[in-house]
Amino acid sequence: HRAVRNEVGLFDLTSFSKFAVQGDDAGDVLDVLSAGAVNGPIGRSVYTQWLNDRGGIEADLTVSKIAADSFWVIGGGATRRRDLATLERAVDGRNATITDVTSAYACLALMGPNAREVLTQLTTADLSEKAFPFGTHREIDVADALVRANRMSYVGELGWELYVPTEFAVHVFDELRRIGAGSGLELCGYHALNSLRFEKGFRHWGHDITPDDTPLEAGLGFTVAWDKEAAFTGRAAVETQKQQGATQRLVQVKLVQPKGSDAQLLHHNEPVYRGEDRVGYVTGGMWGHTVDAAIGMALVVRSDGNAVDADWVKDADWSIELPGGRVPAEVQLRSWL
Repeated sequence: HRAVRNEVGLFDLTSFSKFAVQGDDAGDVLDVLSAGAVNGPIGRSVYTQWLNDRGGIEADLTVSKIAADSFWVIGGGATRRRDLATLERAVDGRNATITDVTSAYACLALMGPNAREVLTQLTTADLSEKAFPFGTHREIDVADALVRANRMSYVGELGWELYVPTEFAVHVFDELRRIGAGSGLELCGYHALNSLRFEKGFRHWGHDITPDDTPLEAGLGFTVAWDKEAAFTGRAAVETQKQQGATQRLVQVKLVQPKGSDAQLLHHNEPVYRGEDRVGYVTGGMWGHTVDAAIGMALVVRSDGNAVDADWVKDADWSIELPGGRVPAEVQLRSWL
């Protein structure tokens, strides 16, 4: 955790699902599926959602345009079959094909302030901010392997997801560790990833966001390309909600309690109170090592028909029910870091 925030960490995210979508209609198909503007410049990666007709989030993923008629769709490992089925229905009758390349590539995620310093020593590619900005997907050489480098982050620090052909994965991993040793590189696992993403307020599909939640309710309205031409699935529903306001909202929660061995954690489904009214539940939680507190996310609902906004959240005493009683909590819309 400390290494990722202050130096550099290396994650094995090979479980990510990876689909190559190709053909003359590939861009149009993905543009209709995605709430974001995914059919833009070549080399651009877009964090986006796939919605149902009600505006609910059916998938939470990244779409990278790697050529005029070729895209990569990167999603969670647990939703691989689900996302593939969605793609297969979308391309039916269109000039587009899907190839599941999940097992063909490992994913080594190099994350932290020193990530550029480490990766620069293993590639001839220009990794500067100007040449390789956030949201860029490009094929580069890394330790003699041809790698797809995607500048995205699920921990909120500088970094690249490196999609390495399986046969080169061990070699690239070893070279990253060798070079990274001088920059403080440490190996990191999924528990560290979970803590880091909670501090930054990054959502996890299936826990924090589901098909019952719209991007506006999830605090992801910024991912919707409101002005794009494509009539993406769920567009009418989210546009209507944007005008009316969302009466339920995913918020960030933090327990206010003494530090020490008796400190309690947040897990899942704990009731959330605004004053004496139970208004929601915790979707997930973890200990935030950087903020030094038990943190999580919660879905809260406003019963008076008005939108959940910053004033409603701020103008209240919040608490969360845990074993032994209710514990005071801080609640806000923005992330802790």
